[in-house]
Parts: sequence; C-alpha cells; structure tokens
Amino acid sequence: MNIMNVDRSLVKYAMQAPYLARDEELDLATRWRDGDDRDARNRIATAHMRLVISMASRFRGFGLPLSDLVQEGYVGLLEAAARFEPERNVRFSTYASWWIRAAMQDYILRNWSIVRGGTSSSQKALFFNLRRLRARIARGDRELTSRAVHEEIAAALGVSIADVQNMDARLSAPDASLQAPAIAGEDGGREQIEMLESEDPLPDEQVSGMIDGERRHRWLHQALGHLNRREERIIRARRLADESLTLEELGSELGISKERVRQIESRAMQKLRDALEIIAPGMAAA
Repeated sequence: MNIMNVDRSLVKYAMQAPYLARDEELDLATRWRDGDDRDARNRIATAHMRLVISMASRFRGFGLPLSDLVQEGYVGLLEAAARFEPERNVRFSTYASWWIRAAMQDYILRNWSIVRGGTSSSQKALFFNLRRLRARIARGDRELTSRAVHEEIAAALGVSIADVQNMDARLSAPDASLQAPAIAGEDGGREQIEMLESEDPLPDEQVSGMIDGERRHRWLHQALGHLNRREERIIRARRLADESLTLEELGSELGISKERVRQIESRAMQKLRDALEIIAPGMAAA
C-alpha cells in the first residue's frame, strides 16, 4: 500500500487498533445509538481506520492527496457509525464500506476537475469504472477499434456511447485555464476568457428578474383571493394552466353554457385588474 502521503503516526495508530469481536462491536454500536456514548463511537471508528486507509489507496490513481482521501473517508466512517442499526445482524465493516467509499468518491468528483461532472448515478459509475473496463478490454486477445471499446463499456454500464466518449475525453485531457493566452498569433495575445461570449442575462439582471417574478407571483396570488371559487377555477383553467381548457370543457365541468363561462371569465379578469391596481398600481396595465 502506498502511504507516503499519509501521516505515518496515523497509519501506525490505525494498524495497532485492536479488532472488534462481533459481540463487542454490537455492544458498542448499541451504546452509541441508544445512549449517545461518544466513547463507544470513537472505539468503533478507531478499530476501522485501517479500512479507511486501505480504501483510500484504491483511489490514489486520481492524483489527489491520499491524506485528504483518508480524511474524507473518516467522515464517511463517522456517518456510518451514526446510522448503523445493530439489529440488522450485519457486520459494521460491511455497512461502513459503502459510506467510506461514497465519501471518497464525492470528494474526488468535487476536486478532480474544476468542471463538475458525474452527478447522476450512471455518470458516477462511468467516471470510476471507465479506466478499469478499458484496461480489462485491452488485456483481451481481440483487436478492437476505439468505437468498439466504447460500445462495450456503454453496454457494461448501461449508458450511451456518447456519454462514454465524453467521459473518456474528460479523463484524457487536463483542465485548461481561462487565463491562458489564446492561440499564438491570433487575437493579439488576448486571454481565453476574453474569447467567451454568453447570450445569457448578466447575473444582476438574472437576480432582478427572479425577484420581480416572485413579487408578481405574490401579487397575483393576493388578487386571486378577490374571486369566488367558480371565477378562480375558470381563470386558473383558462389563463394559468400549462394546457388551458376550452370554454366548452369548462362549461361541461361546471354545468353551465360556454357563453356563460366566457361572461364569468370576462368579469373575473376585470376583478383581477381592479384588485391589482390596489395591490400593485401599474401592474394591471402591464
């Protein structure tokens, strides 16, 4: 195991911690869960630190400090200790392995690249298994094209070929700084970030739009309170629904003619305008 980046005193401490017998483990877990016994929790965690260190070494190929992986794994270990249910008759190490691995994988996904990726379960599986599967396929006797390799990986993990190709490209290429100069001889030495253009509104415009939208929604909700139940039903079905109902459909639902529905809708719209003039002068005209 490569432990050069891990504090040797921590490794020594972890390796010297005694193993727990099944009955002792069950007793400590029960004391921690039922009595909030911190000493019991710490003894469980200490006894399984070697598991954390061992699992961290499996992820060293992602180029992140082993000491950071161990720290994240320890957080997962404590989470496992807090959630462990002794009555399920499962060894703590078996249960804790999932939490330790999940904590380390989440840390890797957050820090491996400045571009966040692999947020879905299928994408995570692709991120952590692509290299292994590609190496296994390469060890075979067959001569496969890159496309064929991607097809096999996609089939094994249940993802699309495009996802495999995109992830393979991400894992193969380093991040590029936006402060790096543009291609030599082009654009007079401008930085890459100056070459990016976005048609999206500026951040202050987006926030302003969100605030205005929330304010308008609140005003409209207050104005709807001035309508009776039948008027509100018609306005919501005709003006606020994603797929509005026809006058005939509403008439059938309410037991009135479609012309009567039109009259009620017209009257309700005027009541809304009058209410909005009081609640938010100027909005009704908009």
